[in-house]
Amino acid sequence: MTQPAQSTDTAAAAPARGAARAGQAAPRPFAGLIDPVLVEEPVLFAFPGSVSREIALIAWTWAVRDICPDLIPAEAVAAGRFGAADLEPLMPQVLARMKAGLDKAAADAEAGRRLRAQLGRDDARGQLEVVAGALRSRALLTKAQAFGKATNTIGDDGALGVALQSMPLQDARLAALLFHAALGQVANPTRLVTAVIKLSGNATEVALARSGFAPLIEAFLAHAQNQLHLLHLSGPFADTDLVCRSLDRFHRLVRALTGYVEFGRSSRSTQVLSTLTKQVSDRVEPRLKEVVTDLNQAMRRPREGADRLDNDRLLAAINGMYLLSAVRDCRDSLALNAVFDQAWSQSGQALELHIQRNIELIRQHPGDPLVGARLDAAIKMAELRFNAEYAETLKRARLAAERRG
Repeated sequence: MTQPAQSTDTAAAAPARGAARAGQAAPRPFAGLIDPVLVEEPVLFAFPGSVSREIALIAWTWAVRDICPDLIPAEAVAAGRFGAADLEPLMPQVLARMKAGLDKAAADAEAGRRLRAQLGRDDARGQLEVVAGALRSRALLTKAQAFGKATNTIGDDGALGVALQSMPLQDARLAALLFHAALGQVANPTRLVTAVIKLSGNATEVALARSGFAPLIEAFLAHAQNQLHLLHLSGPFADTDLVCRSLDRFHRLVRALTGYVEFGRSSRSTQVLSTLTKQVSDRVEPRLKEVVTDLNQAMRRPREGADRLDNDRLLAAINGMYLLSAVRDCRDSLALNAVFDQAWSQSGQALELHIQRNIELIRQHPGDPLVGARLDAAIKMAELRFNAEYAETLKRARLAAERRG
């Protein structure tokens, strides 16, 4: 069962942020040994198969500074010269000391208080146990990733079901880690869901949990949540391509669950899905409302002074159309129907109007590079908003207009 994640103490995360501000490479907790199960903030819900990178960094600092200063050279870690090959031989001792520290915190109230103070979290011991579990399973995490890649090449559903049954379903904690590591490599998550439904003989969440596949559902939710940190749409340097790919991944994960699994109305999974849908939609909605404005500003000639091309506005308009197209494909997993319908309708009308105006201008001024550049951008946006055939028709119309001019 998932639990709402507690916020990480800002002071504990300060060293990592300071390193980033100083231009240093971001530190890799435990030299990358548990990278397959790391997730990025914001972590609204904690899952047993994944570890927040901030928590992993706090645990790594605790290991280097407090429990293993004689084993792990802090200077080499800070300089980025301490890798997985250096840490691996030390892992038995590191894990033994982590266990001793956790056992002491569990048995002694004062030791538990000090541990919470060191890590800056009220749930310090529980989080460290998840990190320790991931470290104990580190060799299996890379195998789980290979398993996830292999499922992409398994064409037979029966064979896929057999492969999924090879997971340690009787050990929920280990299965949670392995499913999370594997799912990151799976191109079509729906196939996993349909396979486990066949194995369970029932599509209800309860039946899947009874068959040992609750960790798989949690892995889907954790990966869907992990798309939140990629949805940065503000500023001139927003990576729209990354946002669109993140939306597509979120949609694939969510639709694999909501399209096939029957969730109880009051189940935790239903709550998580509802919260994540709202979070993703809230991040996309403001940018979606700007699409038509960006389009109009990019395609209009300046009212005063000489004609000039605003490349930033053109780029914003094209990026907005890419986003609009991505939302159209993912709208079943979002709560944006009203905003999308308005942006979709208005952008189509505005785009056709600007195309007609610029075709007329290119007829009057066949060699004008600024009009040509605007028309090229408009045709590209028409391909995204309408289809490739319409864009080809517009290209032919442009050539004809230039010849007649």
